[in-house]
Amino acid sequence: MKRRELITLLGGAAAASVSWPLPARAQQRERLRLVGLLWGLAADDPESQRRFAAFAGGLRELGWTEGKNVAFELRYAVGNPDRFSAMAADLVQMNASAIVATSAGLVSIARQATGTIPIVAASAGALEGTGLIASLRRPGGNVTGNQILSPELMSKRVELLKQLVPNLTRLGVIDPVTPAAINSPRYLETITEAARALQIQVHHVEVRSPDQFAVAVAAIAREDQAALVIANPLSGSNAKVIAGSAAQNRLPTIYEFRFFALAGGLLSYGADNVLLHRNAATYVDKILKGANPGDLPVQQPTKFELVINLNAAKALGLTVPDKLLALADEVIE
Repeated sequence: MKRRELITLLGGAAAASVSWPLPARAQQRERLRLVGLLWGLAADDPESQRRFAAFAGGLRELGWTEGKNVAFELRYAVGNPDRFSAMAADLVQMNASAIVATSAGLVSIARQATGTIPIVAASAGALEGTGLIASLRRPGGNVTGNQILSPELMSKRVELLKQLVPNLTRLGVIDPVTPAAINSPRYLETITEAARALQIQVHHVEVRSPDQFAVAVAAIAREDQAALVIANPLSGSNAKVIAGSAAQNRLPTIYEFRFFALAGGLLSYGADNVLLHRNAATYVDKILKGANPGDLPVQQPTKFELVINLNAAKALGLTVPDKLLALADEVIE
């Protein structure tokens, strides 16, 4: 239900409330709080729907019911990320009580639009060191939320690929560049250091639009034995294209999140993004109840999931070692 429809509905109910019992009138006076969301995935994307359901469900468990005391305004700009700045400004103009952003880049865009409205990162790759927060323990300002520790996990992903592709000596890294993401140099630094320790050379390829993914995968397949895809709104919204191109070019590829493996990717290792979005609801709950976002410590996940797609492995002619299978949290067959 749209916000203006809700206002009309509540306005009509208020006009008819004169003869209602006192408890009903008290319920009608409950203030409707607007939560804006800058969303990095498409509205019809199954992963997008899972994340929003987790967020809305988390708020519902905390007493916030859509249409009763909270309303959501979602903003999507998949395929046209330059529109996110205008969307953030629109949410500010609507006087949102809080803004939830699904990546560090979107947090930055929201922060440029407002220094007062609380901003919650649902799953930011890196907030620390970007200027968006003062520290993890005491963020200060109007930004807080979840940081997913992606740079530190990159070395683990390189190790997992090496187990699956023992002859790996050249690794291609697909690095999506978009206004909706912050490309931290720590990502590539960590990948390069981990690869060097395993005597692997790194081949870095930037992608700036959806149509470049298939070209990048094909180029990497000609020069390298495997690939690693950095996750952000651009790569996330093109998961099927990337996984399909990797399969077509017979390129073993590792991803950061489970939904890439569900889209046909070989394997993924990272935090549970659905769980992170549920956790974002706890931040919004506290903020709507009066908490200062600058006093809410940024949280980092401590549990990570390894997902292996055996169908993809079979199509690539790869045998997954029993040791690796034993470590998997989920095996897709």
